[in-house]
Amino acid sequence: MDSRFAVFFFIVGMTDTYLNDCPTECFQQSDAPERVHLQYGDTYFQEDVIGSELYAIYDLPKRYGAFQPTVGASLTSDDDFWVGAGGKWSTERISDSPIFIELSLMPGFYVQGEGPDLGFPVQFRGALGAGINFGETASLSVFFDHRSNANATELNPGIETLGIRLSYQFN
Repeated sequence: MDSRFAVFFFIVGMTDTYLNDCPTECFQQSDAPERVHLQYGDTYFQEDVIGSELYAIYDLPKRYGAFQPTVGASLTSDDDFWVGAGGKWSTERISDSPIFIELSLMPGFYVQGEGPDLGFPVQFRGALGAGINFGETASLSVFFDHRSNANATELNPGIETLGIRLSYQFN
């Protein structure tokens, strides 16, 4: 991953924060939906399917401007483990439509099992997803994400995941 996804994430989030929060206080803490997500998908390395991944995510019940803190951990069928924390942005905050788009950026740590060598233990996970809310508590979405070390070392091949995500929102 080069810096383009991170730049895109921050441009979208900062624009939303500026337009919707800065008339009062730009990064004031506010309430946000507390959610847990389970995602399952295929993992890709250099355009080849190499296995599958189970990914669990928890969105904290607060937001700073347009950014909601989130944490996650994943395990692949090759016993590769990733854990990280970062932020997400969603159109749910600015639209009442049941259809939403979401971006997230989470730095984390990668522990290689039988999977590919990603060159460095710190891996940045950027994700883009689209989904639909079913009532007040559940949603289903499709996500694509990419993990790499953001060129921290010469070796920076990255892994992608294409998955389906089921989410539950606490009241």
